[in-house]
Amino acid sequence: MLRILLIRKIGSKQNFAPLSFFFATKELSKVLQLLNYPITQLQIPPDYFRNRDLLQPQSKMAGRIVFLRTYCKPWTAAVAACLATLVLAALILPHSFRLTALSDVIQCLLLFSGTVSLIPHAVRSRGRLRLFWTLIATGIALWFSYQLFWTYHEVWLRTDVPDLCAADIILFLHIVPLMAALALRPHAPQDEYAARLRRLDFALMMVWWAYLYVLIVIPWQYIVANVPAYANNLNSLYLIEKLAFLGAVFLAWMGSKDGWKIFYASLFGASLIYAASSYVANWALSRHAYYSGSLYDIPLAVSMAWITVIGLWTREREPQAGVPSTSTSHGVWLARLGMIAAFSLPLFAAWALLDTVLPPPIRSFRLVLTLAAAILMGVMVFVRQRLLDRELLRLLTHSRESLANLKRLQAQITESEKLASIGQLVGGVTHELNNPIAAMLGYSDLLLTTPLNPEQYELAGKIGQHVRRTKSLVASLLSFARQGPAAMAPVDLKTLLRTAVKLSQPQWQALKIEVRTDFSQEPLLVRGDSNQLLQVCVQIINDALHAVNQLSSRTLTIAAESKDGIAFIDISDTSLAGGGSAENTEKEEDQTLSGLGLSACQGILRQHHGRILWQQHRNMGTNIRVEIPVIPPALEKEKSTESGVPVMWQPQPFS
Repeated sequence: MLRILLIRKIGSKQNFAPLSFFFATKELSKVLQLLNYPITQLQIPPDYFRNRDLLQPQSKMAGRIVFLRTYCKPWTAAVAACLATLVLAALILPHSFRLTALSDVIQCLLLFSGTVSLIPHAVRSRGRLRLFWTLIATGIALWFSYQLFWTYHEVWLRTDVPDLCAADIILFLHIVPLMAALALRPHAPQDEYAARLRRLDFALMMVWWAYLYVLIVIPWQYIVANVPAYANNLNSLYLIEKLAFLGAVFLAWMGSKDGWKIFYASLFGASLIYAASSYVANWALSRHAYYSGSLYDIPLAVSMAWITVIGLWTREREPQAGVPSTSTSHGVWLARLGMIAAFSLPLFAAWALLDTVLPPPIRSFRLVLTLAAAILMGVMVFVRQRLLDRELLRLLTHSRESLANLKRLQAQITESEKLASIGQLVGGVTHELNNPIAAMLGYSDLLLTTPLNPEQYELAGKIGQHVRRTKSLVASLLSFARQGPAAMAPVDLKTLLRTAVKLSQPQWQALKIEVRTDFSQEPLLVRGDSNQLLQVCVQIINDALHAVNQLSSRTLTIAAESKDGIAFIDISDTSLAGGGSAENTEKEEDQTLSGLGLSACQGILRQHHGRILWQQHRNMGTNIRVEIPVIPPALEKEKSTESGVPVMWQPQPFS
């Protein structure tokens, strides 16, 4: 009877070092408490744990995992003892039932040990790594189930396994989840779409492998029973599958690094030993020199034991997110192989039709099977194309948005360069203006010291007041151009608004517009630069006056109040602006307010943690709102004795 051996494959899992560190820290805390060491609690670095769930109490399975990890060395020693027992039995015991039973039982124990050693990885890991280890454990579990079937026949029933064995499909299919695990590439980062698309490509390949087994092997087992043809086709197809798996492991080994490289090297060694043991066992079987428990089974047992070693001592983690994959060709070749598998179906159908040696039932079976596989794989190709089209549309939209953002950034950079140039120009101009302003201020102060009549004295005082205001505005302009920090101090917004209304009085009187004020009784104290905030108030009032004049309105209302720690300044036109349905739009920034000074106002308000809002109705006027945080009541006592308004133009209250 032909006994066929098999390959196995291992994957990788997260490091269990954080869990060990956690329990070691608890034990160290107990020791320090016994020594009366003055500590409150040992601190674990917050970024030490990649998996935050390690700090949380988990199920009983987690406790069993800790138990398994604690006894890695004894476990490894037990596996080595089983392997040594098998070697001694092969050397000492003759060909007998005892040797067969001992060999089959030890091989079952080794495969069971390998399966159990992989379970902690699948339980403790997440996402792609969990699927990876689940597939690995599934492949080894299938191997273990086949070995149990073999042991049941040879030990319990004391008979040979049938030549046409239905369990041989388990032997062939156990490599399928192992190859699927390799396709996940846990050593290489990848995004969600790439993982989903590659899984679909590999599912296409797995369907193709199952199709090959049913196409080539099953007909000689169930359609027309033929033991030599069945064994020959099974051996040939299984050899191709083993070589494909070895090639995939080798490519993963060459494309990985650090701990993953060691892992794949161990996996490749175990798989190569198994493949060699299969060839040697088949060679011995053809010469009637093989029997269960002989020395030909030793390489097979070594590969089984190696699985446990890999499962127990693997400590590799999942790659860090955001790191680009170094192998972009992997997905391309996987997609190409999937397409080749789909296009190979017509070739197999032609082979079934042209092979005149085949019995007619087998030919009909293969044609029907190929048609069904073509429909199934065609559906999978259609789904893959849909996913690809969706991803391409997403990438196209993202590219357009990126291009628009790039153009917007270029425009902002150009505007910033212009503003920087204007700032340099303004800095030079203001420096030149300071000299005549200083002379004018000096002459105005000197004029006030001379004997003047009351009318002349009032005019000289106004000249000095306006010169001082001009000097302060030039200083504010220079400060804005240099982007220097503002001198923050408590400021009363109501006083600033009254001053701004007084300064803009020539404008609204010339336009014949009525300005109304509605201020709260309590002071509106904010922390800021009085010169800059006065500039903001004057600029906004002037813009509002021009807007009201364009709407043929004659009334402008200026209100100020405080609510929820925010000072609100509302400048609104309460008259009707025309007919039409009411439509309310609310926007930020200055889309209806224009002027070069408004950009400076917005920059000043951002420095004061404030903002400008506007609200417009079609059949109502325009409302401009300025919001600035007020000083908390607890800090009002720290207000300076100064009013917060420059003394050179201290106004009288406006009503």
